[in-house]
Amino acid sequence: MIKDLKNYTFDELEALVIDLGAKKYQAKYIFSSIHAKDVVSIDEFTTLKKDFRARLADDGFYISSIETVEKLVDPDGTIKYLFGLADGVRIESVLLTNNDRRTLCISCQAGCRMGCTFCATAKLKFRRNLTAAEIVDQVNAVSADIGTVNNVVYMGMGEPLDNYDEVMRSLRILNHHAGKNIGQRHLTISTCGLPDEILRFADEKLQVHLAISLHCATDDERVQIMPTANRYPLKELFEAIRGYQAVTRRRVMFEYCMIKGVNDSDDDARAILKLLKGLNANVNLIEYNRHPGCKFKPSSRQRIGAFFDILMQGGIETTARYKRGQKIKAACGQLGATWDEYGRRGEK
Repeated sequence: MIKDLKNYTFDELEALVIDLGAKKYQAKYIFSSIHAKDVVSIDEFTTLKKDFRARLADDGFYISSIETVEKLVDPDGTIKYLFGLADGVRIESVLLTNNDRRTLCISCQAGCRMGCTFCATAKLKFRRNLTAAEIVDQVNAVSADIGTVNNVVYMGMGEPLDNYDEVMRSLRILNHHAGKNIGQRHLTISTCGLPDEILRFADEKLQVHLAISLHCATDDERVQIMPTANRYPLKELFEAIRGYQAVTRRRVMFEYCMIKGVNDSDDDARAILKLLKGLNANVNLIEYNRHPGCKFKPSSRQRIGAFFDILMQGGIETTARYKRGQKIKAACGQLGATWDEYGRRGEK
């Protein structure tokens, strides 16, 4: 049985409270205390009877908490948080601000198994999946530091659909009205493309956004920078995406990192148009962010602009996201860039 109360969804907490002989309504108090008021000790549940608090403690229940090890602020306003977990594992989260809009990019794994060659996290040794509590607590910690987080994107360290159950649990915790109450349409899951899990996600019947890390429009190109493409060719991936849309009727965002001489030609742009034909989709072009040891270079902004124009003229809604957080290695693909493979601080 899970002993960390922060790891329970609201429904799971209700079932636990009833099983322990308490009133069902007390679950809402516990859930709200943990996720809306940042209570970190069972002793702080002062509304609960002493004997019930003692029962929780005696049965080994507790409330976990991550530690803010370091906070770095880029001149452009981007903030990177380094968090320490109970077993010594470390992860990073990034906050992007735009006026009153605060978007937090969170991690779901320590390291990553996907091996994308353009991503700094891929060079780290995979340590483990994060629990739902550890995923959620990144939002809790940042909210306590800077105020309300409006949007949460699962685009940090790790592949969300490779930690499927805990990620789904964390979505439900963040969304619940008794906790952080973040609307489902303010939550985004980003995946490098795991077909079975995409179809499974469709059956969750959630209004959470889905983003696909595409980065190349042909299998030959994609396998060079994304090893998962060897297992999941584009045909299989796009069959899953069409299946997802048949169930959800939701738009899918495709993320495309612009790498000089690799995937940024006019022909690549036209191949994207062909690939996305008939889909309800938009494309987010990302200026490639270099990190220590990487062999790639970013496309010029002129090249990004030309690529952008081809997609827009072809009828695909497209945005371009330029570098933010570069000074503190907080840009897309840079998380873990200052660590060695075991998570120890390396080059700055």
